[in-house]
Amino acid sequence: MSQVRAERALALQNQLRNRYSRHAMSIFLIGYRGSGKTSVGKRLAQQLSNDFLDTDDLVVRRAGGRTIKQIFQDEGEAGFRELESKAVRDVSRLDDHVISLGGGAVLREDNQRHLLAGGGKIFYLRCDATELLRRITGDAQSAETRPALTHLGGGVEEIRMLLERREPIYRRLMSAEVDVTHASVEQVVSSILKLL
Repeated sequence: MSQVRAERALALQNQLRNRYSRHAMSIFLIGYRGSGKTSVGKRLAQQLSNDFLDTDDLVVRRAGGRTIKQIFQDEGEAGFRELESKAVRDVSRLDDHVISLGGGAVLREDNQRHLLAGGGKIFYLRCDATELLRRITGDAQSAETRPALTHLGGGVEEIRMLLERREPIYRRLMSAEVDVTHASVEQVVSSILKLL
């Protein structure tokens, strides 16, 4: 029985890879911090047998291992956004990758142009503000490595304010929106695979 399941899983994986690789493009995941872009991206890349990249991780590597919070402290938000823009420009040229973008990466018009010019599929992982706060505060590493983005200090009001500003951009760029508020990683991956 397990041999049959393994063969079916392999057949499905090959079918997905063949369906996807005909188009030789990348998949970009956008959305607010805590929406699951990295977790979903890693699992989706595995399902498609593609490489996974996270622009936040790329920025940290290029900044000599400093956390995003440290980059903000050393260079300010403008310095971080400049590093982020270079990462977005570089990853937007890649084919056959699943790429998670930092939540604010879409704010710069240059980044928007690079993403759209790359011809990949862009999925907005939408999540309610209260659930985002629950996820963010439940992740101890997030507090250590990521700064608050406004004077509001990172609470639900900050999330709502930033979503109000970012959601129109996310929706303008997206190929499709997936509500992740009450969905597991597997459910989100399944939804995206159906939309490819």
